[in-house]
Amino acid sequence: MNNGKEIKFSDESLALVQRMMKRYPEGKQKSALIPILHIAQAEFDGWLSSETMDYVASVIGILPVEVYEVASFYSMFNMKPVGKCVIEVCRTSSCWLLGAEDVISHLEKKLNIKTGQTTSDGMFTLKSVECLGSCGTAPMMQVGADYYENLSLDKVDSLVERFRADGKRKTYTDKAEARN
Repeated sequence: MNNGKEIKFSDESLALVQRMMKRYPEGKQKSALIPILHIAQAEFDGWLSSETMDYVASVIGILPVEVYEVASFYSMFNMKPVGKCVIEVCRTSSCWLLGAEDVISHLEKKLNIKTGQTTSDGMFTLKSVECLGSCGTAPMMQVGADYYENLSLDKVDSLVERFRADGKRKTYTDKAEARN
């Protein structure tokens, strides 16, 4: 469960979900699944419980297993509770060659967690992920909808402090264009 909250989209989110499904021909609404999962994750505490995925399946009119298959495949979807700020550090070739492992080690020490864990205050979750498509500006990380590139350890420290001061949940739907 998601902290005992009823699993139901807000009126605003439900209207957005319905607009997204109308972009596809009748019977092809499943094509809107990934953006709808982003909306669900943003609305229901940053992760997708089995109840949330069942609800998404009912809204789209597909089988729950179809939702589980997609949600469990992509690293951008969280299958367990996470911090308000999920830091995803790219660890593939370009980023690795230019210091991603140092960034990950630094964050583990700074946040006092290991990759895959959440800080005791519930603010940060650290993930290492496969290519985020920013090879020319490696090393990089993604937090919510935003990319942070050409990272140095000082830049990472500054970002962590900025996120901590802000204290808000970061999601893939933070950008205005994601909500249209």
